[in-house]
Amino acid sequence: MMDKNAPLRQLWLAAVLLTRLPLPHLPAAAFSQGPRAVWAYPVIGAAVGVCGMLSGSIALALGLPVSIAAALSLAVMMILTGAMHEDGLADVFDGFWGGITPERRLAIMRDSQIGTYGVLALVLVCALKISALAVLLEGAPAALIAAAALSRSTMPMLMHKLAHARTDGLSHSVGRPAGGVTLISVGVGLLFAVVCLGPAGLFALLIAGAAGMVCAMVARRKIGGQTGDVLGATQQISETAILLTCVALM
Repeated sequence: MMDKNAPLRQLWLAAVLLTRLPLPHLPAAAFSQGPRAVWAYPVIGAAVGVCGMLSGSIALALGLPVSIAAALSLAVMMILTGAMHEDGLADVFDGFWGGITPERRLAIMRDSQIGTYGVLALVLVCALKISALAVLLEGAPAALIAAAALSRSTMPMLMHKLAHARTDGLSHSVGRPAGGVTLISVGVGLLFAVVCLGPAGLFALLIAGAAGMVCAMVARRKIGGQTGDVLGATQQISETAILLTCVALM
C-alpha cells in the first residue's frame, strides 16, 4: 500500500540531513528512507537560497554596501547548513592533496584539524562567492536560489555513480539512491533553475553537471569513491561555478 505521507517524510529527512535547523528528531526507522529522500535535496537548497537572497536584499534595503550584504547573505546560508558543506570542502582539499595513498587521504579527511590546503580552498571559494553575490544581489538575486538548488542536485549524482569510499560515515549511512530518484533530483533542481533564470537555467544545469563530473573523477582517482566530505565539496564547487556563470551571463 502506498504511503501518502512518504514524500513529506522524505522532505523532512532531507531537511534534517542538510541543515542545522532545530527540527524535531525523527525516529530511527525514518532514516531508512535516506536513498529515496535525495529528490528533496534541491528543495532544501532552494529554501536555503531564498533565505540568503532575502537577507542580502534586506541588507541592501537598509543601506548597507553591497559587499557587506553579500557577506551577510553567505553567512546566513552557512548558519542554516552549519557550514557542513564548507567543512567537507576543506577536508577534501586537505586529504586529497595532503596524502599519498587513499588510506592516508581518508585519514586526513577524518581529522578535525584543518590544514593549509583546506584554508586556501575555503578562502578562495568564499571570496569568489561574495564577489559573485555582490553582483547578483543587485542584478539577478534569484540566481542564489537556482545555484543553491542545482548544486544540491549534484550530490545525488555522485551518490548514485560512485561507490562508498568508507564503510561508515554520513554518506554511507544514507545509502545509495537509485537512478530514477537521482534523475528526479536533477529535474527538481532544473525546475528551480528555469523558474529563477529562464532559459539560462539549462546552461546552469550543464555547468553544475560538468562540475559534478570533474569532482567525481577526482574523487574516484584519489580515494576510489565518495564520502560525505566529497559530496559537500562537490556542492560547494558546483554552486560557485553556477554563481560565476550567472555573473558572466549578466
